[in-house]
Amino acid sequence: MRKTRAGTYEKVRAELFTRKGGSAQELGRSMKILVAADGSQFSQAAVEKCSEMFAGSGDNEIRIITAAEPVFTPAEPFALSAEYLDDINSAALKKATDVVSQAEAEMRKGHTETAVLSTRVVNGYANQAIVTEAEAWGADLIILGSHGYGLWRRALLGSVSNSVLHHAPCSVLVVRARAGKEK
Repeated sequence: MRKTRAGTYEKVRAELFTRKGGSAQELGRSMKILVAADGSQFSQAAVEKCSEMFAGSGDNEIRIITAAEPVFTPAEPFALSAEYLDDINSAALKKATDVVSQAEAEMRKGHTETAVLSTRVVNGYANQAIVTEAEAWGADLIILGSHGYGLWRRALLGSVSNSVLHHAPCSVLVVRARAGKEK
């Protein structure tokens, strides 16, 4: 038996509030949902899942964030000019702004017009920025994509979703992109 979107939404909402020790009155309040985007097909899957789950589900607050990671300044013999570093940082900020704008457009297209939608570009590493933003904003749920790396690749490259799962102040929904889905 397939669940309706509203049924899935109500189930998720009830689960989140009972885990937090919330009362029945709190179930009536809107949720704060933080969606992490990086422009990949994996974060696109997270945006689509959020749109699917919370479409037409009331006055929720949805914040889409992305992180503009800092550029390391090389040591003295390999030093780069300040202008070059500024150009790199400006390009990273522009890309991050484009990512959240694209995710916002996708979310609005996904019929979440009843939700209060905001975007934010934060400076820092993605895993730390997501957790910090969730704490500061008081998020009830974080939704993010997963690359689906195996153990060894995750050990070498690190995993944002794994780090967020272990450090988040709220519930986390990790979404995997469907196999064979291209951006």
